[in-house]
Amino acid sequence: MAILLGSIADDYTGASDLANTLTKNGLRTVQTVGIPDAGLALLEVDAVVVSLKIRSVAAAAAVAAATEADRWLRQRGANHVLYKICSTFDSTDEGNIGPVTEALANTAGSNVVLVTPAFPATGRTVFQGHLFVGGQLLNESPLKDHPLNPMHDANLVRVLARQSRRTVGLVDLAAVSAGQEAVRARLDALLAQGIGMAIADAIFEGDLETLGEVALKTPVSTGASGLGLGLARALTRSGQVPSRSETTADAIRPVGGMAAAVAGSCSRATLRQLDVAARSMPVLRLDPEKLLVGSDEVAAAISWAGDRISLGPAIIAASASPEEVCRLQSRHGRDASGHAIETATSVIAAELVTRGVRRLVVAGGETSGAVVDRLAIPAFLIGPEIAPGVPVLRTIGSVHGDMLLALKSGNFGDENFFATAFEMMD
Repeated sequence: MAILLGSIADDYTGASDLANTLTKNGLRTVQTVGIPDAGLALLEVDAVVVSLKIRSVAAAAAVAAATEADRWLRQRGANHVLYKICSTFDSTDEGNIGPVTEALANTAGSNVVLVTPAFPATGRTVFQGHLFVGGQLLNESPLKDHPLNPMHDANLVRVLARQSRRTVGLVDLAAVSAGQEAVRARLDALLAQGIGMAIADAIFEGDLETLGEVALKTPVSTGASGLGLGLARALTRSGQVPSRSETTADAIRPVGGMAAAVAGSCSRATLRQLDVAARSMPVLRLDPEKLLVGSDEVAAAISWAGDRISLGPAIIAASASPEEVCRLQSRHGRDASGHAIETATSVIAAELVTRGVRRLVVAGGETSGAVVDRLAIPAFLIGPEIAPGVPVLRTIGSVHGDMLLALKSGNFGDENFFATAFEMMD
């Protein structure tokens, strides 16, 4: 069966966010970790999200990985491929949103590519090309302090132009509100001006549906899970999606084993979630400075977990406040700091799995990528939603047997996220 919709996600938590959105909107979806081996048996699905870890790598490496994934998806029937980015447009002036979008567009022969990170359900809206996060301009939101990609400009036309060879234009809210034909007319006008990419405004869910209908008739688009929602609904309205009786229940069948969480996210949301979790379960907070200077902090954490994980869920966190992250980066460098935390949390997670953990929650995009890579998990079936954008994931083809995971982007979930996740996986 041919894939109806392909997607390439620039990190693992974003991939599960998108896969969750597609599933909720009627598409049976599998998330792969990289391009699957030929021997991996994927289910009969409507959509495949290939999750990569390319948001913060060099642009050339991101382009190479994305174009290979694009080739794999199109060979399996995908006529449209969505490059899934973060709804906060996390990127630097070097990329990787612009370079990857251009490469996919050039390969597919696409003219003007629609680009929007809007997802009103999670507070991300775009107006006059400016991104708002929960009512705040991007550059005034907590994303201005992001440890890897601090965002200091809310004007996405300007942001995308700085990392692109193609000229960038705008499909404003007036065109989107007027409907599909108005959007197509605007894209035609931009093409006539030599413009190759267009930021699209969207403030309501209906705007995403309009953009999804337009994008689906083109070979490539770039956006957050909100655009995935629009594409999924356009597909279901088209009558191409087979009717099925399956639900997400199969993905959440009990797996047994113990439960634990590791956290590397330094977002204020995750820090609050850890504070709340500590009221009802053991939480160990690692010293990031010790992780960076090569102490035995990892071994001590694994020892601490010891018998605790046999008594109930426990959490090990390398999360630090934005202020502490800045101090670490100034002393050790941004890349070294991030790498040390990712390595430590992934080693700890792998050891917990070796000791019998089969229900694992991971907080943080980069942390999730490092953990999934170390566990060598090839794919996931998408289960029910724990919080907006965070589904339960059931492993497919894992050498560790059946496991349930949750990969949480730092800013996602309410303050009770960890307790809710463990309860749903029980």
